[in-house]
Order: sequence, then structure tokens, then C-alpha cells
Amino acid sequence: MTTVGVGMVGHAFMGRAHSQAWRSVGPFFGPPLTPVMTALAGRSAERAGAAAASLGWASVETDWKELLRRDDVQLVDICTPGDGHAEIAVAALDAGKHVLCEKPLANSVAEAEAMVAAAERARERGVRSMVGFNYRRVPAVALARRLVAEGRIGTVRHIRAQYLQDWLTDPEAPFNWRMDRDRAGSGALGDIASHIVDTAQFITGHTLTAVSAALETFVPERPAPGGGTARVTVDDAALFIGRTDGGALASFEATRAAAGRKNALRIEVSGSSGALSFDLESLNELWLYDAAEDAATAGFRRIVVTEPVHPYMGRWWPPGHVLGYEHTFTHQMADLLTAIADGTDPRPSFADGLQIQRVLAAVADSAASRSWVDLEGSN
Repeated sequence: MTTVGVGMVGHAFMGRAHSQAWRSVGPFFGPPLTPVMTALAGRSAERAGAAAASLGWASVETDWKELLRRDDVQLVDICTPGDGHAEIAVAALDAGKHVLCEKPLANSVAEAEAMVAAAERARERGVRSMVGFNYRRVPAVALARRLVAEGRIGTVRHIRAQYLQDWLTDPEAPFNWRMDRDRAGSGALGDIASHIVDTAQFITGHTLTAVSAALETFVPERPAPGGGTARVTVDDAALFIGRTDGGALASFEATRAAAGRKNALRIEVSGSSGALSFDLESLNELWLYDAAEDAATAGFRRIVVTEPVHPYMGRWWPPGHVLGYEHTFTHQMADLLTAIADGTDPRPSFADGLQIQRVLAAVADSAASRSWVDLEGSN
């Protein structure tokens, strides 16, 4: 097999980002499998047809189950709200289709466990699955992971992570599915805190073992699209601290009500002999502090992560020609296609997604009980 037919479910924000990645991964990365954008599934034939024509999909289905019946679709890409992830992923894997599922993996731990079980069944038949935590594929984040693994900052002691957005600061911002627990599972917690938990664990190699948390909904009702108001059933903000299996202390803040902050994912890792700092709003930069340097000149120094030796960068432009948000999805597709061709398990796996789901559940439990909550499997 030299090509893989892709069927994508959903065509809104994430569907557009994924489509861009499927179009660009072949020309720039030349993966061992060439993706063919075979079919786009959406409930409205009119809207799905317009999206397919705009985004480059060859055909349209109005029922995602039709993708599973098509011999020309070997991979299903799930870009729906969270309430569709488990049903689609389990059915696709059981039908022998590879699966890429957007984050968070599911709306509950039970759903995520069912997805992992389906992934394990499918794996025995050579069918692969991956959850889409795309920020792992930012070159500066991948470089940070490499530097920590090489011991450049010594023993990790502190992890500080934030994800700050402002699109719900205004109490008149309209209600949408991301504010509905039944569809989204949670608010800022699942939407953006899941990203910083995964990114922090990815960079450090540590896993959270216990959390203490608070959740808050600042605006309990918002204008409904059809008139009147709708009740917000998720959190606007999540704040929690944690301990890791590597002995580090960690703090996490995720909010969609931080005025003036558009998409500020920030990670700082402090070790026994140095530190690393990253901000998504300057995603081509990584800051490194080396405690061994002479005090007269020591300080954080900026690494512009655009050299061919940096992760993923050798496939793109000359040094100094920066990348953006959309490129992380291209890197994600390249890694997934390579793993499928090699017969290896792509990361992050559904099991990795389940671990994040357990962290989110522990945070919610801690906020409700106002107490520390241990993660399953931790001491």
C-alpha cells in the first residue's frame, strides 16, 4: 500500500486545520504513505458539500457510518465535538480503519476506556490509532523535550503551565456547544487544560500522580443563538496544582476569560541546573537558562527554533523563516502516516489520551470535594 484514503468527520475549526495538514503533508514531508482526501462526512449535505469543495475533499457523506463501508477509506479522522468521539472511534477501529481522534479523547473516563479497549483489539490486526495533541509537534516543544531528556536542565523540580484565552470574557459572548457539558464534557478543563497537561508531561517525561483543584463558571447564562438565554454547564476556568512521579511540583491554569490573552499556552520547567520556557504566542522561540554559566553574564537566552537540525524544520524553509499554528497539524499527519507504514504505534496513543482523561476527572473530583485526589495507578 502506497496511499491511504482518508475520511474525515466534521468540517468546522478543527476540520479546516486537519484538511490543510492533509493537503500539505505529502509535498513537504514525502511520507511513506500518501494521503488521499477521499470523503468528508457532515450532517448537512449543503454545508458538507461546500466545505468539501473549499477544503479539497473528493466526495461527501451525510452519515459518518458510510465511511466505514467504503473500501477507499482506510483512515478515519474525527474532528467532531467530544460527544461523538467514542462512538465513531470504536466503530471505525472495529471496522478495521486507522483512527486519528481530536483531543480530548472523550467526554468521560468510561468512554476513553472503551476507546482504548477498541484500539487494543484493532492493534492486534495492525490497525493504528492516535489522539491529536498537536502542540507536541511544535518544533520548540519537541526541542524542549529533547533538552530535558539530555539532562540540560538537570532534575526537573517545578512545572508551571498556563493556557489563557479571552473569548468568553464578555458576558454577552453567545452560547455554543463548547459550553454544554453533554456535548463538550467540560469547559476550559477539557478544551485547553488537556493541552497543557499533555504538553507538560511530554516535555518532562513526568506523569501527574495527584491534583488539588478549583473550577469556576463566571457567567452562568449566555445569549442563545435562537433568542433568550442558555445555561452554561461547564467551567470557564480551571486552576490546579499537582505532584508528579518524578518528584516535581506542578501548577496549571486554564481559562477562557483572561482579557487580552488570545492563545497563550505557556510552559516553564525549572530543574536543578537550568530552566526552559515556551510561549505559544511566540512559537518559534524556546528560552533556555543554564545555571552553570558565569553569574556576570548568565540569563535566559533565546533559541530561534528554525534550524534544519531542529525537530521537523528540515522539511520547511531556510533558517529564520518561521512556522505557524497550522504546521503542527502537518507534523502530526507526517508522524501518523510514518507509524502506520512502519507498523509501529503512533504517539500520543489512545492510552495516553485515557491518562489525560483521568487527570481531567481527578481535577473535577478535587474541585467538587475541595481535597487532594490521587490519580489511578499512583502511589
